[in-house]
Amino acid sequence: MAPTRIVVLISGSGSNLQAIIDHCQSGDIDGDIVSVISNKADAFGLTRAERANIPTQVLSHKEFDSREAYDEELAKIIDSCNPDLVVLAGFMRILTPSLVQKFKGKMLNIHPSLLPKYQGLNTHQRAIDANDEYHGASVHFVTEELDGGPVVVQAKVPILPNDTADDLAQRVHKQEHVIYPLVVKWFSEHRLTMEADYAVFDKHPLPAQGVDNT
Repeated sequence: MAPTRIVVLISGSGSNLQAIIDHCQSGDIDGDIVSVISNKADAFGLTRAERANIPTQVLSHKEFDSREAYDEELAKIIDSCNPDLVVLAGFMRILTPSLVQKFKGKMLNIHPSLLPKYQGLNTHQRAIDANDEYHGASVHFVTEELDGGPVVVQAKVPILPNDTADDLAQRVHKQEHVIYPLVVKWFSEHRLTMEADYAVFDKHPLPAQGVDNT
């Protein structure tokens, strides 16, 4: 089979993008990143892509007067790449339902919490403030509900005494760089799909919190 065609959307440094690039280059993921798209021209992830000879595109949300208009153009750009998989890697925009529907079942996101806990922002501090024993990251399929799609994999990290949000974020990031390439690999091997409102791995429905890859 032909390698999985992957489009990655970013807004920032692109460390998860880099992890996926590395796994594609090593052959661990049977995939080609055919484009990296950012809503910010100064995103360092664009430099990471260019160093790997991956085409990049910038579509600034500031040039559009509505979220719908932006997402309509974004969908056209993604479509032009003929992707099998769309990967959100720190793309800091809430997607419109029409865009999500267009790529439903082939769009993944990573979120820095053990979903369904702490949807949205500031997850590390929220976990510390709640005196949780564990925090972590989740890879999930994207649906219209923010951070609410079927979870594929989670990885836990312990919250240590005197942890700051930055301390915790660093440990969570290390796990993100393991589990995101893993899920992309599974998708590229045709072992992972989304059926209705749940994820299926090796033809078996996954539990609500996915596979524990801690």
